[in-house]
Amino acid sequence: MVALIVAVAAAVSVYIFIYYNFLKGVKCKSDVSLNGRTVIVTGANTGIGKETALDMARRGARVVLACRSKDRAEAAVLDIRRVSDNNQVVFMHLDLASLKSVRAFAETFLKSEPQLHILINNAGVGLVGKTEDGFSMGVGVNHFGHFLLTNLLLERLKQCVPSRVVVLASETYRMVGLDFSKLSRTEPGHTNGFLDYAHSKLCNVLFARELSNRLEGTNVTCYSVHPGVVNTEVFRHLNRWLMLILVPVAALLFRDPEGGAQTSIHCAVQEGIERFSGRYFSDCRVREVVAHARDDAVARKLWEFSERMVGLSPRVSAVDLNPSSHRLLFSCPCSCLCPFQTSLMIIIISGVL
Repeated sequence: MVALIVAVAAAVSVYIFIYYNFLKGVKCKSDVSLNGRTVIVTGANTGIGKETALDMARRGARVVLACRSKDRAEAAVLDIRRVSDNNQVVFMHLDLASLKSVRAFAETFLKSEPQLHILINNAGVGLVGKTEDGFSMGVGVNHFGHFLLTNLLLERLKQCVPSRVVVLASETYRMVGLDFSKLSRTEPGHTNGFLDYAHSKLCNVLFARELSNRLEGTNVTCYSVHPGVVNTEVFRHLNRWLMLILVPVAALLFRDPEGGAQTSIHCAVQEGIERFSGRYFSDCRVREVVAHARDDAVARKLWEFSERMVGLSPRVSAVDLNPSSHRLLFSCPCSCLCPFQTSLMIIIISGVL
């Protein structure tokens, strides 16, 4: 019995050591005030987005929660106002799975809000399905929706410099090389939630890189961030068997949303990081990305392709849609997030591979 107690105590001690030294992540150390500044956080009704919005509100900012669910967002507004003692927290409807909704949000915001200093593209999904415009759900929401939103708000950001754009990415970007045929509108049955999510995260990294190149000299800076392995609702639509596997693992090994929000917060407020515009951050530090995520030619091609897909450019450029010209690093034939894919994703974003 004594031996069992000692073994349990030792296991708990090892877990605590590993969690606080390797899994929990670091905290943003900046105490910058955001009084008089306006911030948009997409997907801010729960998880990382809500914690990010709460931090912005505590710093005195006017915070716009750009969310799809009115009920959940309004509940989050009340909660953030209460905790932060800041009544300048509001909800505006935004459904990133609809380009029409993105345009409507931008029009409403620009008419009602005279300033924008920080745009945090936080919202994300990881599920099979199609958007209103025919894109796979992961790519449509995580990349195309945010791409259009950012472009529609760029002039306001330029008018309110210094300003910043933060794009929530993920270490899953490592898993795929960019395949433009995976980004165009899809037919039923031809989506893979795992690969769509990874593709969207690679797009996020390349988008921030090209956006920085285009904004050089404007005093608008942008950053892509990896939040860590966080226990959020991004994969809440997985089947119940996968949830049975993930829930206990997430409870033990994943960061909580507050910990996951720290790098987004760091890139939104930390002074002195402007020279790292376009770079990728993790644990509140700039990190080097793998070769296929720092190719400026590919980033530029993705930008032009995305302009055409969301209707910002009428040009029909000759885009190479041959998937054989792009490298797929990991593959699985499943059309959903299977246990193999889930395990592989967790391993890679944990930094093991």
